[in-house]
Amino acid sequence: MTDLPKRYVALGDSFTEGVGDTDERYPNGLRGWADRVAEQLAVGNPEFRYANLAIRGRLLGPILDEQLAPALALRPDLVSIYAGGNDIMRPKFDVDAVVDRYDTAIAQLTRSGARVVMFTAYDTGWSAFFGKLRGRLAVYNELVREVADRHAVTVVDFWRFREYQDLRMWDWDRLHMSPAGHQNMAVRVLDALGVDHELVPQDLGPAPVLTKAENRREDRQWTRDFLVPWFARRVRGTSSGDGIVAKYPELIQPTRH
Repeated sequence: MTDLPKRYVALGDSFTEGVGDTDERYPNGLRGWADRVAEQLAVGNPEFRYANLAIRGRLLGPILDEQLAPALALRPDLVSIYAGGNDIMRPKFDVDAVVDRYDTAIAQLTRSGARVVMFTAYDTGWSAFFGKLRGRLAVYNELVREVADRHAVTVVDFWRFREYQDLRMWDWDRLHMSPAGHQNMAVRVLDALGVDHELVPQDLGPAPVLTKAENRREDRQWTRDFLVPWFARRVRGTSSGDGIVAKYPELIQPTRH
């Protein structure tokens, strides 16, 4: 990237809001990869401004309904968007309809003149529970790559990032990235943009080896603390994002805390 962007707007769900990267110094008590990227883009770039409209739990439709027009109104020259992950986890999922709508939104963003960054979804094949979605994810990702090719946008291909097979890259819920995962994603995004930066992936050292009993205990705790409440929200028709507002709905000058 020859010229650094002046206005970066991040759109999406929990992935972009920063869930899993807890830091009470930041709005919503979260930092996340997008904040880390913005902080790097601000280095030596005093005119740089950043907005993050992402809200956890949002399906693709609400992301576009609630975030697309406000994003365009901010006149960004760089936009990142990840949407569709929560749709994939619903029992009924029309991948063609979801990606068709995504395609229309990407066309709007590129027509504005902004550089657009999209993401594929992660390969969950290692997970006994989320691995059941692997086929859906693979089809969704291939359609996303087609959209990206059609509109000549940048793809951060999460599906191919093997380092995320280390469970320490994930938060306790096994769904959202840990601080180390968010740091690594920020590096991946900045590298995809071709931006010089100061970030390096966190050195986690050798992965711990758990006994079968320890694995069973962790699985039971995960089922109790994450899976049961997650299913309960599906039954009630509620979302983890209910009552949550965007971290940075207006352009701000990012600062490292």
